[in-house]
Amino acid sequence: MYYTKIKLGSPPGEYNMLIDTGSDISWISCSSCSNCPRTSGLGVEMNFYDTDNSSTSSVISCSASVCTSDECSETNQCAYSLHYADNSGTSGYFVLDLFYFDKIMRTSLISKSSTSIIFGCSTSQLGDLILTDKAVDGILGFGQQRLSIISQLSSHGISPKSFSHCLKGEGSGGGILVLGEILHLSMVYTPLVPSKGHYNVYLQSISVHGRILPIDPEAFANSGDRGTIVDSGTSLVYLVTEAYESVVNAITVVVSPSAKPIKSAMYPCYLISSSFSENIAEVFPTISLNFAGDASMNLTPTDYLEDMGFVDVAAKWCIHFIRRDLSLTTLGDVALKDRIIVYDLARQRIGWANYNCSLHVNVSITSGTYDVTQASTIYHMLGLILFILNLFWSQ
Repeated sequence: MYYTKIKLGSPPGEYNMLIDTGSDISWISCSSCSNCPRTSGLGVEMNFYDTDNSSTSSVISCSASVCTSDECSETNQCAYSLHYADNSGTSGYFVLDLFYFDKIMRTSLISKSSTSIIFGCSTSQLGDLILTDKAVDGILGFGQQRLSIISQLSSHGISPKSFSHCLKGEGSGGGILVLGEILHLSMVYTPLVPSKGHYNVYLQSISVHGRILPIDPEAFANSGDRGTIVDSGTSLVYLVTEAYESVVNAITVVVSPSAKPIKSAMYPCYLISSSFSENIAEVFPTISLNFAGDASMNLTPTDYLEDMGFVDVAAKWCIHFIRRDLSLTTLGDVALKDRIIVYDLARQRIGWANYNCSLHVNVSITSGTYDVTQASTIYHMLGLILFILNLFWSQ
């Protein structure tokens, strides 16, 4: 998971928020929440938003145009209720408050240091959200619908209808999140499926070791609740059953001279000789996800494998793919890390390029192209609508 710090309210408070392109509504744990985690195994302080402590806070009423809820409290609060794919969820009510840009070096075209956004005040949580091991203060929803962060900032003239991230996968993680389009000569793009709530893409086939697997294209069809989505709020890669079995079987055939498949509770795992453990690329194949527009995302062994230590004298490596009995394929951080990912809502496309996320990036915004890099504490933020957040990472 990848999370970042934001500032909200007056006076501004700091909150650690999960970056989630798979959802639209942003929310923060509120002081009135009875079952929200009070500590976090991530080593971050848990902070709770309190509407009474912010002079710029206002509750969204049931009569507001943005309120589509059928449930309203006696205090006329516009309610929300969210359920995620892992069966976790949150409920509460919507509020409006200031979201700060005090790290942006503004030009004369925009003088704002903050803007008002609508987000959820979480008064109840369930499932994994109540666990303390990876608890954060809330979620920043970067989906496509009108209440997502990118949609709200775009409608206020703060951001273009595009954003990018580069998620560092090694060590303690890190990375950058940009309101704007990161440029790279190797960038490839694939179209988004229109009229979908998520970032659905047209996955057409999967190749292992350069060979296209015999998977029925209907396994990837974008119809109803079927299809393939890009979701930074999901850690692993979830494949529908037919695709999962075909990929794992193909990998097993390729590695059979050097690796032995073993049973594992969650992931497909293999035991290999310790002599190969230093260079798994000699044993495991590249997996190519092939999309519309002749765009392929190549996952190398270092992308999709994790070293799980030793069993006797053999090294144990596991593939971070999960079988999904449902019909939705989800490309989480295992596929997204160590590459630039661009979400171009204006042109309805997603692009990517392999990249070392510790390096400089070039960003295209309306007032020109800028060179940006990470700093050890505060990120450089340049231009009119360029916004870079410090990203942290936790397995």
